[in-house]
Amino acid sequence: MEELLWVAVIIGVLLKLISLYFGGIACFALKKEVQYPPAKKLRRFAVLTAARNEQAVIGNFIESIQKQEYPPELFDVFVIPNNCSDNTEGVAEAYGAGIIHCPFPVKCKGDALHQALMQLHKKGYDAFCVFDSDNIVKSDYLLKINDAFDAGAKVVKGRLLASNAHASWISGCYNIYFNLFHLFFNKARGACGLSAKLVGTGFAVHKDVLEKLGGWNTITIAEDAEFSAQCALIGERVWWVPEAITYDEQPTSFRVSLFQRHRWCSGIMQVGKLHFKTLVKRMTKPNWAYAADFTMFLMGTFAQALSIIPLGLTFLAAILDGADGVINFFQVMGAYFIFYYVFMCSLAAFLTYYQERKTIPREMYSAIALFPVFMASWIPLQVVSLFKEAHHWKEIQHTGEDKNSIPTS
Repeated sequence: MEELLWVAVIIGVLLKLISLYFGGIACFALKKEVQYPPAKKLRRFAVLTAARNEQAVIGNFIESIQKQEYPPELFDVFVIPNNCSDNTEGVAEAYGAGIIHCPFPVKCKGDALHQALMQLHKKGYDAFCVFDSDNIVKSDYLLKINDAFDAGAKVVKGRLLASNAHASWISGCYNIYFNLFHLFFNKARGACGLSAKLVGTGFAVHKDVLEKLGGWNTITIAEDAEFSAQCALIGERVWWVPEAITYDEQPTSFRVSLFQRHRWCSGIMQVGKLHFKTLVKRMTKPNWAYAADFTMFLMGTFAQALSIIPLGLTFLAAILDGADGVINFFQVMGAYFIFYYVFMCSLAAFLTYYQERKTIPREMYSAIALFPVFMASWIPLQVVSLFKEAHHWKEIQHTGEDKNSIPTS
């Protein structure tokens, strides 16, 4: 029994050290938000979206790009239809977007981006912006991204919010989760000079970076995380641009959310297995901190999955200790879960207020109350991903109907 407890303690200490690292970085969130001065030079952008059966939402996305407060002659929007069984391409053309056809099979978003950028790399664009087809992009997005490029950035990430945060408790939880990352991950890293988390939408890449990497060449289903690893390996920082906002439609079903997040977890683990050794070796070279920080990010994913081991070993030790041990175990765990629930609900309320800067909307009450469930559900998803990888991207139906969380001005 003592041996089991010691194993649980050792694993627990290692996990706590990883948590302390992330907690230490999160303290930089107390610093002032990063801001960039207005740019002196205007760059030419290609705006890209890989679209699979997005007929219902592609028009909204294209309209939001066309309404950018940026000279229209300096940006073009391109849709990359792939594996479509609806009229995505026809709708995109009707709204005035350029169409890029993929000459080779597309198994994931990375394949579509690879083939599109191969066709665009000699067209004179300074940078490429990548979005999902269900996005709504704030009208000053390109201006804010251009400011960051003028300040020296080569890869930039804007802020992400849910377009349908009020549609259900699960979409509301996504919005709270995005605010959590905005404040404690991206804002903190922007303040201390590390790379922001580059998620699959609302980011931009300068042509120089793509030339260094030989184009867009990702092979996992987490093309965003894999591209982040590639940036870290060449010592390129992902700059955080909080004022460049993208609204992304989120699942309203918990079941659909589980499938989506399993794909995310599995994809990040694929990136970890693919690049962990090379990232560690990169730590001996200049700009090593980007590789070190991203290595910790990858380790955090595996650490979440392994966090069940100390709990399981402690429970086993309690069983071996008899009835009193089991009773003590459940008493301690009960107190822990009460603390966890109260803390996470309080954090969710704070993050919602942080975004709204006014009274918390009534539609967010259920999301706040169930946010502890949303966050706890990441752990079994990480465990499943350890043993069952997701190899194929599955489409998530978007409607574009409920956008009551998007400010009108």
